Formats: sequence, C-alpha cells, structure tokens
Amino acid sequence: MTMFRKEFLQAAGTLVAGGWVANSPLSSINKEVEPVKPPALKPGDTIGFISPAGILFDEREFDRMQDVMESMGFRVRFGEHVKKRFGYLAGTDEERASDFNRFFADPEINGIVAVRGGWGCNRILPLIDFESIGNNPKFFCGFSDITSLHLSINHKTGLTTFHGPNGVSDWTIFTRNHFRKIAFGDGENLTLKNPAKEITSVQTINSGKARGKLLGGNLTLVTSLLGSHYHPDYKGAILFLEDIGEDVYRIDRMMSQLNLSGILNNLSGFIFGRCTNCRESVPVSLTLKEVLDGYLKPIGIPAFSGSMISHEPNNFTLPVGIEAELDADEGKIQLLENSVV
Repeated sequence: MTMFRKEFLQAAGTLVAGGWVANSPLSSINKEVEPVKPPALKPGDTIGFISPAGILFDEREFDRMQDVMESMGFRVRFGEHVKKRFGYLAGTDEERASDFNRFFADPEINGIVAVRGGWGCNRILPLIDFESIGNNPKFFCGFSDITSLHLSINHKTGLTTFHGPNGVSDWTIFTRNHFRKIAFGDGENLTLKNPAKEITSVQTINSGKARGKLLGGNLTLVTSLLGSHYHPDYKGAILFLEDIGEDVYRIDRMMSQLNLSGILNNLSGFIFGRCTNCRESVPVSLTLKEVLDGYLKPIGIPAFSGSMISHEPNNFTLPVGIEAELDADEGKIQLLENSVV
C-alpha cells in the first residue's frame, strides 16, 4: 500500500515519540560537554600500553617501547590482550576494548599509550565505557587509527587527549622532547614550528591567523566517523590532518566528503601535515597541492601544509580539544593553554 507524504511524516513522528530516532546514531552529534584536562605525567608514573587496533607482528618491539618509557622515567604495564591476534586485529573487539576500559578505570595507571594504529578502533567504539573515561581522566596518546578514539572521547566526555607517538613510533629526540613538554605540563604558549631544516616543506594555502579548538588526526579516520554519533562538531575549530599510503585521488575524495558534509566551511583554520607515500596516479593526476588548494582557497580560511604531523619519525604531540592559534604565513601552531592540570 502506498504511504503518502503526510502519512509518512505522521509515522515518523510516532517513531520519534517512541524513542527510535532518539536512539539512532545521529541523535547526539552536537551534544555539548564541558572540557576536561588530564593530570600531568611525572617521572615514576605508570604508562599502560594497549592494542586497540592492529597486530604488532614483531614482539621485540614490546621490549623497545618499554625501554623508551623507562628512559623517560616511567614505569610500564602492558594490557592483558596486547599480544592477541584475531585476523588482522590485536584480539577480538571485546578483548581490545576491555584493556582500554580497564586501564582508564585503574587508579594505578597514570597514562595510556597505544601500541600501534592499523585498523580496528572504529569497531570497538560501541564497547567503550565513556562514562568511566569521564570519571577517570588521564593522559591518552597515539595516532593514525587512534584518531577515532581521540575524536570520540573528546566529543563524548570533553577530555583532552593527545595525537602523538604510538609505542612502535621511532621516538626520536625531537619526538620525545615534544612529548615531554606536553605530557609534563610545559605546553602553555608552546609554539609548534618546524625546525629550520624542515621549514621549506611548509606551504601557505591561505594567509592569516586563526584561533579555535584543535581537532583532527588521520584523514581516513576522520571521514570514517562522518554520520556517526562519535563525530565531533567542527564549528570554529582548527582541523589538522595527515595520512599515509593514499593515492592523491583518494585524498581528493575524502576532502570532497569533508566539503560536502559542510565541515570545511565551518572551520576557523586548517592544517595539513604530511601525506607519507601518497602517490600521484599515473599517467595523469592532480598534485596534492592542487587538491588542497582547490578545496581551501575558495573558503579563504587561514591554512597551511607541511607541519610535522605525520607517519614520519619526527612529530609534534598535539592536544586534541585545546584552544590554539595557527599562523599560516609562518607555518606554526601556538597552544593558548596548558593541556594538562
């Protein structure tokens, strides 16, 4: 039987009243939460390592990441399931989520670092105890696939988390120094600017300065959350992005998705870090610069690319959810507040 528009709207209203729409993924996209900062880390604190995404194939890496943490004065604990395997995942969804939830609830764990990215964090979002995270704020760091956890945690709880090195990262002197400054509470008014030998990689897309809340991470994961209730509100934010191993046409496709979703038009500023091993398709292709320029120049917001936010050895640690100012002409980010208490 045909349902006319009026009857359909009446039926939809009944569904709303009955709670069906209220429980749908789109119902809480713009829910406001108060910002929360985790306690600063200090020597002697315990760092818990979790594997919320892909497998770590070389188990010798666990020894290396423990050595890195201990060299910075931390104690180390590994999650119960960090060495599990389930296909390309580091254990089942339930196992990976349980380590995450357990360490946030454990008062003996002061900070949490993801072992690696890969894929899998989106799968465990329905199993994350966001209420517990909100009640037990602590330092949480990682990047790549961990982007999904950063954005959903900030959106659901207001907690500042940290887009920075994973356990398997290179932990160069540059990366360690920036991690320490942020984690130990020296981040207020900290300026993140490429060193002289790297400054040539910075390209201004649109001149100017912008202020806003830092949000972002891996472009593929940012777009993977669109339409879900784990996705934050980007209005007035500074969006930072990076990616790895994506052909330029795929970057184009994902930037188009952000554009069609209305996100780009609502930003105050934009930063693209690096796109590591992102190829221009043959025989013909737009360049990455042409893709970024094509979406951002018409909008006119201050924007630049080439910041040390990437899948490469030297990286900034960026607090997700903290107010910052970008200078697109200087290619720098200044944090306007401390990200820990």
